[in-house]
Amino acid sequence: MRQGTTRRDLLRLLPGVPLTVLPGAPVLAGHSAAGARKTALISRLIDDARSLPRVAERIDFISARYIGVRYQANTLIGGPRHPEVFVVRDDAFDCVTFCEVVLAAALARDLPEFEMALLRIRYRHAQVRWEARNHYFAEWSRRIVENGICRPVAMAPSITIDKEVNWKNLGRRQVSISAIPKATFWANRALLQRGDVIGFVSGRSNLDFYHTGLITFDGRGEPLLRHASRSRGRILDDSLQGFFAANGVRYVTLLRAVEDEPRRAA
Repeated sequence: MRQGTTRRDLLRLLPGVPLTVLPGAPVLAGHSAAGARKTALISRLIDDARSLPRVAERIDFISARYIGVRYQANTLIGGPRHPEVFVVRDDAFDCVTFCEVVLAAALARDLPEFEMALLRIRYRHAQVRWEARNHYFAEWSRRIVENGICRPVAMAPSITIDKEVNWKNLGRRQVSISAIPKATFWANRALLQRGDVIGFVSGRSNLDFYHTGLITFDGRGEPLLRHASRSRGRILDDSLQGFFAANGVRYVTLLRAVEDEPRRAA
């Protein structure tokens, strides 16, 4: 990396990223008034968060504005026998697309930078193809670290979980997960920060993770899980301890956004 080059510069300079050529063009609910409103909302959140100097602060600020937005599975378009389309929407989320959109908006200074960041987060080499989409959260996590967008948050002792996953029609993958046991996690809770991405490791033999969300805190400093909840049908804050207890959580992973150059207040 040349001197003075930031991660944002790399997002801008990445060659061959399809932003405007179908089927890789971004879809914002079509070229309709509704689509324009969605674009305006994302742009406004990016503008409103611009004065916050740290990525973690922007993640927390932007994600809070989506509380109450509905949960919806299968918001992305594409399949093994259907063209992949780059979908940008913030009127409905599943747990992963919620984290993707919030993280991309926190990294961006404007809508084009947001779209570029979202491509890098969602797809291998930012290529809008079904085969390049990070279907498994283990792949999503590994590539977001390789791209310098996030880094793992280490807690010791941890364990390595190796398994072959084959969920629905996504194909077989060998995954290796550096997982934090529940006891280790709670013993090191002081290391948690707002905006951390937490992944919940699945106990199923054919699945890597079953859920993800963002860490935040209540007014007493107790950790919360901000997430798109399928069972509750919307984005909300839950007690993190309550979520662990209700779902029998045994292992998790943690990612933290890499801080870019300090921002000056707008």
